[in-house]
Amino acid sequence: MTVPDPLTVLDCHLLQQLGERLRRRRKASGVSMVEMAGRAGISRMTLGAVETGDPSATMGSYLRVMAVLGLSGEMARVASDVLSPAAAPPDGIRSRRLRSAVQVIISADETRHQIQDQQSLALHRQAVRAVKQDPALLDQAITTLERWLAATPDSRSAPLWHEWGQILKDRSWRKILSSTQRGQQLRQASPLVTVLSKEVRLEVLSQIKTLKGGVQMGDQSGRASV
Repeated sequence: MTVPDPLTVLDCHLLQQLGERLRRRRKASGVSMVEMAGRAGISRMTLGAVETGDPSATMGSYLRVMAVLGLSGEMARVASDVLSPAAAPPDGIRSRRLRSAVQVIISADETRHQIQDQQSLALHRQAVRAVKQDPALLDQAITTLERWLAATPDSRSAPLWHEWGQILKDRSWRKILSSTQRGQQLRQASPLVTVLSKEVRLEVLSQIKTLKGGVQMGDQSGRASV
């Protein structure tokens, strides 16, 4: 039985937004990727993963980049909120005060094809997880790819399909899960998502629909009267 992906579409969207913010901050500071990687004590490849919001990048890598960019205070505030919850009202007092919340609406920008890209990434993350849990599904994807190539060898997607053949052989999943333009092109010609069950597809589509409508998130800190 396939274990569900613990990362939701919203989780990955938030990571991508964080990575994009860090990238913009670095560029605005006039710092190159090589220099930033050196200052943060990570490889350029790891920095690239952080700036694209790659879930496989460690929290430590994100923290190192944030520290170099002067954003450690934001993480410190989150940590202190967790470690030091607001005090409860005195006994015997019925307070109508509630924890105030800075409400943030998280949604994807359809004009930049974020919705389509998030859906594609989510489906491929699920497909990679499924193949890792059931290697027989990899053979299924390879068979599908071979059938496509045999049926339409002159297709415009043929070069991508040939590249997919090597990806499936080497199981080089990072390449197809990247936010690069090539990663997006490969996902558009993918035989891998054909291994997904209807239930998994519907779950991803449900999450995408939620993100499309906007998700309200609250950062609770302090108290305010109602």
